[in-house]
Amino acid sequence: MALNEKGYYFTILMYGLFAAVSLQKAVRDKLEGITVTALYFGLCWISVLLCILLLTVGLWNSPLIASEKVFYAMSYLLSLFGAVAVQKNVRDVALVSALPRPARD
Repeated sequence: MALNEKGYYFTILMYGLFAAVSLQKAVRDKLEGITVTALYFGLCWISVLLCILLLTVGLWNSPLIASEKVFYAMSYLLSLFGAVAVQKNVRDVALVSALPRPARD
C-alpha cells in the first residue's frame, strides 16, 4: 500500500472516530435534555455517513482481495463502535461518581 493510501485511510479513521463520538455525545445530550442544535446534530450524522462512504469508495477501488477489503471494513466499523462504547462508559462513570453517596452507619 502506498504512503498516500495509508494516509487516506488514517485520515478517514481519525475523522470517523471523532464523528462517531460526537454523534454519540449529541444523542446522549438530547436524551438528557441538553440543547443540541439541529445543525450540529445533522452535521454529526453527515460526518459519520460520509466517513463510511469514503471508506467504501476507497476499498472498492483498492487492489486488495475481497477478504482483505471485508476485514478492513469490519475493523473500521468495530473501531467506531469501540470509540462510542468507551465514550459512553466514561460519561456513565462520571455521572455515577457525581451522585451523592448514602451515609453509612
